[in-house]
Amino acid sequence: MQMLALHGERRTAEVGEKLYEIGDASYPFIAIEEGEVALRDSAGREIVRHGTNGFLGEVNLLSGQTVFLTAEVTRPLRYIRIEREDLRRLLYEDGAFSDLVLSAFVERREALQALDGIGVEIIGLREWPDTRRLLDFVGRQRLPYTLTAPVGPGEASTVGPGEAAGNGQGPGVPVVKLPGGAVLENPSNGTLLRALGIGLELAPREEVDLLILGGGPAGLGAAVYGASEGLDTLVIEGTVLGGQAGTSRRIENYLGFPAGITGSELTSRAVSQARKFGARLATPYRARSLQLGEERHVVTLEEGNEVAARAVLIATGAEYRRLPVDCLNQYEGATAFYAAGPHEGQLCAGQRVGVVGGGNSAGQAAVWLARGGALVTLLHRRADLRETMSHYLIGELERFGVVVRDRSEICRLEGHDGRLEQVTLTDGATLPLSYVFFFLGASPCTDWLGDTVARDPNGFILTGSEAGVPGLLETSVPGVYAAGDVRAGSLKRCATAVGEGAAVVRFVHDHLAAAAIPTA
Repeated sequence: MQMLALHGERRTAEVGEKLYEIGDASYPFIAIEEGEVALRDSAGREIVRHGTNGFLGEVNLLSGQTVFLTAEVTRPLRYIRIEREDLRRLLYEDGAFSDLVLSAFVERREALQALDGIGVEIIGLREWPDTRRLLDFVGRQRLPYTLTAPVGPGEASTVGPGEAAGNGQGPGVPVVKLPGGAVLENPSNGTLLRALGIGLELAPREEVDLLILGGGPAGLGAAVYGASEGLDTLVIEGTVLGGQAGTSRRIENYLGFPAGITGSELTSRAVSQARKFGARLATPYRARSLQLGEERHVVTLEEGNEVAARAVLIATGAEYRRLPVDCLNQYEGATAFYAAGPHEGQLCAGQRVGVVGGGNSAGQAAVWLARGGALVTLLHRRADLRETMSHYLIGELERFGVVVRDRSEICRLEGHDGRLEQVTLTDGATLPLSYVFFFLGASPCTDWLGDTVARDPNGFILTGSEAGVPGLLETSVPGVYAAGDVRAGSLKRCATAVGEGAAVVRFVHDHLAAAAIPTA
């Protein structure tokens, strides 16, 4: 508090005064010297109170997202106000303060995600494809949301005739209500994100030193080192910053975190760090094509924008593999998932749940769900789980009562109206499951490259000696690099991806120096 007083402005507020409200574009960091503040949702329900020596705020204070709660003074208040940019500087300069605040912000966001009636309201049916798309997107963005079924004639602007009965998705639905009351009719992912004040909107043509395609650990590692070393750096991400690592409930073997760290906290810190050094991060944008050039390579995005870059890092990672069974799409986003977050944990408490996969991500999800009260069965196709899963995770499965079935593969899903009831295995056994989570590995996101860069038969990008070049992370094209899961032969580990992303920057500097290209 003494340190904050040196950098902020002391103020007072009376009972009933609102420090910020739902729908506001931004708010300051507030540290309470004396008094009390209640945080309320749109219905006036009290979520939590903060008192003397407490502080307000969560992740949206740093990201610039629309405010989700109203802060109302409940006891006469003396407080220290610090503007957002000044807070960022303090977070970078004071390690202990940064650890305290960032950890609290991440935990508060996870708590908000588990509550109904906060954040984005999606009005639609889970059976509608665009409802599932929006649910998946806001979940990956770690946004608080509520799904509400349309009620028919009373919401004429929400559903068309017959659609409230589930007869199909019509034009203009689902509807998304934003904090503060604004309404969007079936918005694209990008429209929704920017309506919430999140994400950079690109110019029709951008020119940068280093273009990073992919905002996972490899891309963020490169962004931090590239921007900190003076490169004009732009990160393009098609879904959510953090990639698959951001969905991990806990990463136990990351160097420097003996007690483990959640994927969302690790990647949230990385995003803040990249922004600190001036890297720009734009999402959701997807690469469509790569045109090679002498001084600049040009990447065209699906949205029509062009980015001309002196060096390009491809860190697009890989997409989840889907189970090859009929009718899977009927359950996806409703009772079949590819990540286990707070909303899914709340849904599955006290339910029978199947987790499919034999890797560490499957083990982490199974433990997380079991700790939340689910009755979990882990199904994998190998004879021994030790072939693919870390020893410590196998011990955690035993500790939390997860049932492990070896040599088990699902061949059929059965249920009604998107609600799973049971699965059938290839050996004929049936299991009564209400939810199922798939962790089946991933395919590289490289189809858009065509023949411009050498790839292996599975689509992973060849680098180093396999691509006929000396540098470990260089592709067959000078000035184009690959790092992380998208690279053939990579170890598929978070720490390795970060290291590869950081190492790329050295190769970029060498490339620009050899080409006699000054940085911006």
